[in-house]
Amino acid sequence: MKSARRRSRELAVQALYQWQITSTTDAQTDTAGAAQAYIRETPDFHKADEVYFTTLYTGVVGNADALRALITPHIDRPLAELSPVEHGILLVAAYELQNQLEVPYKVVINEAVEIAKSFGGTDGFKYVNGVLDKLAGEVRALEVGAQT
Repeated sequence: MKSARRRSRELAVQALYQWQITSTTDAQTDTAGAAQAYIRETPDFHKADEVYFTTLYTGVVGNADALRALITPHIDRPLAELSPVEHGILLVAAYELQNQLEVPYKVVINEAVEIAKSFGGTDGFKYVNGVLDKLAGEVRALEVGAQT
């Protein structure tokens, strides 16, 4: 059985997917709100941690450019070439690594990998894992260093 937090992360990725697909530069705020409202109406939303979903989704949308700047040095292609699913997973995990310090970095990476296995391409989880390993070493250097 999935934890409420895992469900929150999955729903945040789904909302970010919708936001990425439907947004234009002129209407990003409107589409962000519409994507969030749509996800809140899904039948299983009650199984998620609503507060954590809101924290993740609004945190990512509000800081998307800064999070993309964090991710970009660790990817091997332009952001536009990432699948929207992997892009969303990386944004959520980058946000967690940077802002949810109570969540251990290994948990953030594991959750992202599991979501990529469920929703991403065939080997997308391997790519997500590699990018997040590098990002964790940068964003959470002390925590990562203490683990080695």
